[in-house]
Amino acid sequence: IRQIGRRYGIDTQEAEQPDATAYPSFNAFFTRALKPDARPLAEGMLMSPADGKVSQIGPIDGVSLLQAKGHRFDLLALLAGDRSMAASFQDGLFATIYLSPRDYHRVHIPFAGTLESMVFVPGDLFSVSEATTQLVPGLFARNERVICYFQTDLGPMAVILVGAIFVGSIETVWHGEVRERRGQPTRWVYQGAQRRHFAAGEEIGRFNMGSTVIVLLPRDAANWSADIGPGSSLRMGEMIGEPIRND
Repeated sequence: IRQIGRRYGIDTQEAEQPDATAYPSFNAFFTRALKPDARPLAEGMLMSPADGKVSQIGPIDGVSLLQAKGHRFDLLALLAGDRSMAASFQDGLFATIYLSPRDYHRVHIPFAGTLESMVFVPGDLFSVSEATTQLVPGLFARNERVICYFQTDLGPMAVILVGAIFVGSIETVWHGEVRERRGQPTRWVYQGAQRRHFAAGEEIGRFNMGSTVIVLLPRDAANWSADIGPGSSLRMGEMIGEPIRND
């Protein structure tokens, strides 16, 4: 743990437990909680769901998302063939954020919403580094992932946790470790009390190693911040966009 901390310049002083020797395992350190005041929240705005670097951000071109310069991938493939949900986000908005080994690895909801369903999509575990995204076609639609759907005041919102090389597993706070059978996607639909509401910035899951988060929003739901683009470094809770409310 100390070697990894030095290698990647991890700031343990912002952790709830700043003593690196106190963690019982590497994974406990990797998914460490932060002090309550470590990440101020941009109240009323769309927030970054995680610490990391923006891979791409912008509009969805019909059903096509930009992966890297010269590479695009298909919205329907990303959503495991769900045509109804793909139609909800057609011509919408997306943001892709890469988490490096030095980053805080818990994922938070970028805007208040109510959990509606979750899909586990088995797949590959390619690295999601900048170099790999420029080399592997359709990377994010091929890697293992957990798709979380929420209903918000802006319409439907998807927060997609994409697995990668060395990712032991993906967890959500309502399900625990999401590890289902290989082959076909597994879907959970939540009803009644299971439809848990999350306040903006509340934790929804974590990676048991580094990876990528993709946020999808419908058309005209928000404007992305003009100050944020590919390569921008983000901290969880930082403003990434301004919602458009049609009250």
